[in-house]
Amino acid sequence: MKAYVDTSVVLRIALGEARPLREWRSLQMAVASELVRIESLRSLDRARILLHLPDDELAERRAAVLTILSGFHSAGLDARVLARAADPFPTLIRTLDALHLATALLVRAEHPDLVFATHDRELATAARAVGFQVIGAAN
Repeated sequence: MKAYVDTSVVLRIALGEARPLREWRSLQMAVASELVRIESLRSLDRARILLHLPDDELAERRAAVLTILSGFHSAGLDARVLARAADPFPTLIRTLDALHLATALLVRAEHPDLVFATHDRELATAARAVGFQVIGAAN
């Protein structure tokens, strides 16, 4: 299975949260926007400040995120992604989610069997609205 993977999937695995993506181990190819690295590390930094995450735990979680992402194909935030993210979508979608979905749409042009992996229900709805099979949103 080839999947575009959003930040919610990466963080759930890196943080050891309940109900990680069931299909995680069966992914043959995982693609993510450069945005996933930024969002994931910013989330950990927020946890450091707001939840007083100890340095050793922060280091462990950062290493987990970077290890996960090292196995991904990275998709850049280029002019095509930015232009598509600015165009209308059939459902309500936030800015960062529009960047994820625009990236996935461009990757799908090269990999028509690409599925969309997310735990975010609004993003899952938007992905379905543009024709993606979505995995993870019910978890």
